Amino acid sequence: MTAKEEGALRTMIVDDEPLAIERMQVLCAELDQLQVVGTASDGEAAVRLSDKLRPDLLLLDMTMPGMDGLSVARALGKRDNPPAVIFVTAHEDFAVEAFDLEAVDYVLKPVAAERLERAIDRALARRERSAGGDSGEWLSEFWVPHRSELLRIDAAQVERIDAERDYVRLHVGDRSYLLLQTIAGLEGRLDPSRFIRIHRSTILRRDRIRGLRHEGLGVWSVELDNGEALRIGRTYLRKVKAMAGR
Repeated sequence: MTAKEEGALRTMIVDDEPLAIERMQVLCAELDQLQVVGTASDGEAAVRLSDKLRPDLLLLDMTMPGMDGLSVARALGKRDNPPAVIFVTAHEDFAVEAFDLEAVDYVLKPVAAERLERAIDRALARRERSAGGDSGEWLSEFWVPHRSELLRIDAAQVERIDAERDYVRLHVGDRSYLLLQTIAGLEGRLDPSRFIRIHRSTILRRDRIRGLRHEGLGVWSVELDNGEALRIGRTYLRKVKAMAGR
Protein backbone atom coordinates (compact mmCIF):
# COMPACT_ATOMS: atom_id res chain seq x y z
CA MET A 1 0.00 0.00 0.00
CA THR A 2 1.39 3.40 -0.97
CA ALA A 3 1.61 6.39 1.33
CA LYS A 4 -1.21 7.99 -0.64
CA GLU A 5 -3.47 4.97 -0.16
CA GLU A 6 -2.80 4.51 3.55
CA GLY A 7 -5.52 6.30 5.51
CA ALA A 8 -6.91 7.94 2.36
CA LEU A 9 -10.62 8.13 1.67
CA ARG A 10 -11.63 5.44 -0.82
CA THR A 11 -13.50 7.57 -3.31
CA MET A 12 -15.94 7.03 -6.19
CA ILE A 13 -16.66 9.68 -8.80
CA VAL A 14 -20.18 9.68 -10.25
CA ASP A 15 -21.07 11.91 -13.21
CA ASP A 16 -22.85 11.39 -16.51
CA GLU A 17 -20.35 13.63 -18.36
CA PRO A 18 -17.04 11.89 -19.24
CA LEU A 19 -15.13 15.17 -19.30
CA ALA A 20 -16.40 16.00 -15.82
CA ILE A 21 -15.16 12.62 -14.55
CA GLU A 22 -11.76 13.21 -16.15
CA ARG A 23 -11.45 16.65 -14.60
CA MET A 24 -12.40 15.30 -11.18
CA GLN A 25 -9.85 12.49 -11.52
CA VAL A 26 -7.15 15.06 -12.26
CA LEU A 27 -8.14 17.11 -9.20
CA CYS A 28 -8.29 14.03 -6.97
CA ALA A 29 -4.86 12.87 -8.13
CA GLU A 30 -3.39 15.99 -6.51
CA LEU A 31 -4.87 15.18 -3.11
CA ASP A 32 -3.08 12.68 -0.88
CA GLN A 33 -6.24 12.35 1.20
CA LEU A 34 -8.05 10.57 -1.65
CA GLN A 35 -7.75 7.22 -3.40
CA VAL A 36 -10.10 6.96 -6.39
CA VAL A 37 -11.35 3.36 -6.51
CA GLY A 38 -13.95 3.66 -9.27
CA THR A 39 -16.18 5.83 -11.43
CA ALA A 40 -19.78 5.56 -12.61
CA SER A 41 -21.69 7.45 -15.31
CA ASP A 42 -25.24 6.95 -14.03
CA GLY A 43 -27.07 6.51 -10.75
CA GLU A 44 -27.93 2.83 -11.08
CA ALA A 45 -24.31 1.94 -11.81
CA ALA A 46 -23.20 4.08 -8.88
CA VAL A 47 -25.35 2.09 -6.44
CA ARG A 48 -24.22 -1.28 -7.83
CA LEU A 49 -20.56 -0.32 -7.82
CA SER A 50 -20.76 1.22 -4.37
CA ASP A 51 -22.17 -2.04 -2.98
CA LYS A 52 -19.13 -3.87 -4.40
CA LEU A 53 -16.35 -1.38 -3.69
CA ARG A 54 -17.61 -0.02 -0.35
CA PRO A 55 -16.11 3.47 -0.83
CA ASP A 56 -15.72 5.92 2.03
CA LEU A 57 -16.78 8.86 -0.13
CA LEU A 58 -18.84 9.64 -3.23
CA LEU A 59 -18.19 12.72 -5.34
CA LEU A 60 -21.70 12.71 -6.72
CA ASP A 61 -23.25 14.65 -9.58
CA MET A 62 -26.74 15.91 -8.80
CA THR A 63 -28.53 15.79 -12.17
CA MET A 64 -28.23 12.58 -14.18
CA PRO A 65 -30.69 10.75 -16.46
CA GLY A 66 -32.73 8.12 -14.67
CA MET A 67 -31.60 7.87 -11.07
CA ASP A 68 -30.35 11.30 -10.00
CA GLY A 69 -27.84 12.12 -7.30
CA LEU A 70 -30.42 12.62 -4.56
CA SER A 71 -31.89 9.18 -5.30
CA VAL A 72 -28.43 7.60 -5.17
CA ALA A 73 -27.71 9.22 -1.80
CA ARG A 74 -31.08 8.07 -0.42
CA ALA A 75 -30.52 4.50 -1.61
CA LEU A 76 -27.01 4.27 -0.18
CA GLY A 77 -28.08 5.97 3.04
CA LYS A 78 -30.15 2.87 3.85
CA ARG A 79 -27.06 0.64 3.75
CA ASP A 80 -24.94 -0.25 6.75
CA ASN A 81 -21.96 2.14 6.97
CA PRO A 82 -22.99 4.24 3.94
CA PRO A 83 -20.35 6.37 2.21
CA ALA A 84 -20.11 10.06 2.89
CA VAL A 85 -21.42 12.18 0.02
CA ILE A 86 -20.12 15.39 -1.49
CA PHE A 87 -22.50 16.65 -4.16
CA VAL A 88 -20.75 18.19 -7.17
CA THR A 89 -23.19 20.04 -9.40
CA ALA A 90 -23.78 22.96 -11.72
CA HIS A 91 -27.12 23.68 -10.02
CA GLU A 92 -27.62 25.82 -6.93
CA ASP A 93 -31.17 24.73 -6.19
CA PHE A 94 -30.71 21.43 -4.32
CA ALA A 95 -28.65 22.48 -1.29
CA VAL A 96 -31.56 22.09 1.14
CA GLU A 97 -32.30 18.55 -0.10
CA ALA A 98 -28.58 17.74 0.08
CA PHE A 99 -28.42 18.79 3.73
CA ASP A 100 -31.53 16.78 4.51
CA LEU A 101 -29.58 13.73 3.31
CA GLU A 102 -26.67 14.69 5.59
CA ALA A 103 -24.29 15.42 2.74
CA VAL A 104 -20.79 16.47 3.77
CA ASP A 105 -20.72 19.37 1.31
CA TYR A 106 -22.26 20.90 -1.80
CA VAL A 107 -19.72 22.03 -4.38
CA LEU A 108 -20.60 23.97 -7.51
CA LYS A 109 -19.06 23.35 -10.94
CA PRO A 110 -16.64 24.29 -12.30
CA VAL A 111 -14.82 22.88 -9.28
CA ALA A 112 -11.78 24.78 -8.06
CA ALA A 113 -9.00 22.70 -6.50
CA GLU A 114 -9.07 24.75 -3.29
CA ARG A 115 -12.83 24.35 -2.95
CA LEU A 116 -12.62 20.58 -3.40
CA GLU A 117 -9.85 20.38 -0.83
CA ARG A 118 -12.02 22.18 1.73
CA ALA A 119 -14.82 19.71 1.08
CA ILE A 120 -12.43 16.77 1.52
CA ASP A 121 -11.20 18.23 4.80
CA ARG A 122 -14.80 18.25 6.00
CA ALA A 123 -15.21 14.60 5.01
CA LEU A 124 -12.04 13.67 6.87
CA ALA A 125 -13.15 15.60 9.95
CA ARG A 126 -16.47 13.76 9.95
CA ARG A 127 -14.68 10.41 9.70
CA GLU A 128 -12.38 11.34 12.59
CA ARG A 129 -15.34 12.32 14.76
CA SER A 130 -17.07 9.04 14.00
CA ALA A 131 -13.92 7.03 14.71
CA GLY A 132 -13.47 8.87 17.98
CA GLY A 133 -17.01 8.11 19.09
CA ASP A 134 -18.07 11.73 18.80
CA SER A 135 -21.09 10.83 16.69
CA GLY A 136 -23.18 9.89 19.72
CA GLU A 137 -26.93 10.16 20.02
CA TRP A 138 -27.08 13.99 20.19
CA LEU A 139 -26.48 16.37 17.32
CA SER A 140 -23.14 18.13 17.63
CA GLU A 141 -23.40 20.22 14.45
CA PHE A 142 -25.73 21.50 11.75
CA TRP A 143 -25.01 21.87 8.04
CA VAL A 144 -27.17 24.66 6.63
CA PRO A 145 -27.58 25.96 3.07
CA HIS A 146 -25.84 29.32 2.70
CA ARG A 147 -24.96 31.04 -0.59
CA SER A 148 -25.11 27.83 -2.63
CA GLU A 149 -22.85 25.97 -0.18
CA LEU A 150 -23.36 24.14 3.09
CA LEU A 151 -22.17 25.97 6.19
CA ARG A 152 -21.18 24.06 9.34
CA ILE A 153 -22.59 25.39 12.61
CA ASP A 154 -21.59 23.95 15.96
CA ALA A 155 -24.69 23.05 17.95
CA ALA A 156 -23.18 24.80 20.97
CA GLN A 157 -23.35 28.11 19.03
CA VAL A 158 -27.11 27.91 18.44
CA GLU A 159 -28.93 30.12 20.93
CA ARG A 160 -32.53 29.67 19.82
CA ILE A 161 -34.53 27.57 17.35
CA ASP A 162 -37.89 28.76 16.00
CA ALA A 163 -40.38 26.70 13.97
CA GLU A 164 -41.44 28.03 10.58
CA ARG A 165 -43.85 25.46 9.08
CA ASP A 166 -41.71 22.54 7.82
CA TYR A 167 -38.52 24.48 8.56
CA VAL A 168 -36.66 25.67 11.62
CA ARG A 169 -34.70 28.88 11.98
CA LEU A 170 -31.40 28.59 13.84
CA HIS A 171 -30.32 31.78 15.61
CA VAL A 172 -26.57 32.23 16.03
CA GLY A 173 -25.64 35.63 17.41
CA ASP A 174 -27.14 38.27 15.13
CA ARG A 175 -27.51 35.83 12.20
CA SER A 176 -30.08 33.16 11.45
CA TYR A 177 -30.26 30.18 9.09
CA LEU A 178 -33.24 28.30 7.70
CA LEU A 179 -33.13 24.50 7.78
CA LEU A 180 -35.54 21.95 6.28
CA GLN A 181 -36.49 20.11 9.48
CA THR A 182 -39.55 20.07 11.73
CA ILE A 183 -39.05 21.31 15.26
CA ALA A 184 -40.56 18.11 16.66
CA GLY A 185 -38.11 15.97 14.71
CA LEU A 186 -35.19 18.15 15.76
CA GLU A 187 -36.10 18.23 19.46
CA GLY A 188 -35.43 14.52 19.90
CA ARG A 189 -31.94 14.86 18.42
CA LEU A 190 -30.79 17.69 20.71
CA ASP A 191 -28.99 17.14 24.01
CA PRO A 192 -31.60 17.86 26.72
CA SER A 193 -28.87 18.97 29.10
CA ARG A 194 -28.12 21.80 26.67
CA PHE A 195 -31.47 22.62 25.03
CA ILE A 196 -35.06 22.85 26.25
CA ARG A 197 -38.30 23.34 24.39
CA ILE A 198 -40.43 26.05 25.97
CA HIS A 199 -43.18 26.34 23.34
CA ARG A 200 -44.47 24.41 20.36
CA SER A 201 -42.54 26.91 18.22
CA THR A 202 -39.42 27.55 20.31
CA ILE A 203 -36.37 25.67 21.61
CA LEU A 204 -33.79 27.53 23.70
CA ARG A 205 -30.23 26.85 24.71
CA ARG A 206 -30.61 26.44 28.45
CA ASP A 207 -27.73 28.74 29.43
CA ARG A 208 -29.55 31.67 27.80
CA ILE A 209 -32.34 31.46 30.38
CA ARG A 210 -31.79 33.90 33.24
CA GLY A 211 -35.01 33.23 35.11
CA LEU A 212 -38.74 32.48 35.06
CA ARG A 213 -41.50 35.03 35.53
CA HIS A 214 -45.13 34.43 36.53
CA GLU A 215 -47.39 36.72 34.50
CA GLY A 216 -50.58 35.75 36.36
CA LEU A 217 -53.51 33.48 35.50
CA GLY A 218 -51.15 30.52 35.14
CA VAL A 219 -49.07 32.20 32.43
CA TRP A 220 -45.27 31.99 32.74
CA SER A 221 -42.40 33.41 30.70
CA VAL A 222 -38.67 32.83 30.55
CA GLU A 223 -36.34 35.78 30.90
CA LEU A 224 -33.33 35.61 28.59
CA ASP A 225 -29.85 36.92 29.19
CA ASN A 226 -30.54 39.84 26.82
CA GLY A 227 -33.63 40.93 28.78
CA GLU A 228 -36.13 39.48 26.32
CA ALA A 229 -39.13 37.56 27.69
CA LEU A 230 -40.66 34.56 25.88
CA ARG A 231 -43.92 32.94 26.86
CA ILE A 232 -43.82 29.30 27.97
CA GLY A 233 -46.41 27.04 26.36
CA ARG A 234 -48.68 25.25 28.83
CA THR A 235 -47.60 21.85 27.49
CA TYR A 236 -43.96 22.63 28.33
CA LEU A 237 -44.43 24.51 31.62
CA ARG A 238 -43.90 21.51 33.90
CA LYS A 239 -40.60 20.59 32.19
CA VAL A 240 -39.34 24.19 32.32
CA LYS A 241 -40.24 24.50 36.01
CA ALA A 242 -38.48 21.19 36.69
CA MET A 243 -35.33 22.68 35.16
CA ALA A 244 -35.56 25.42 37.79
CA GLY A 245 -36.22 22.90 40.56
CA ARG A 246 -39.79 24.06 41.06
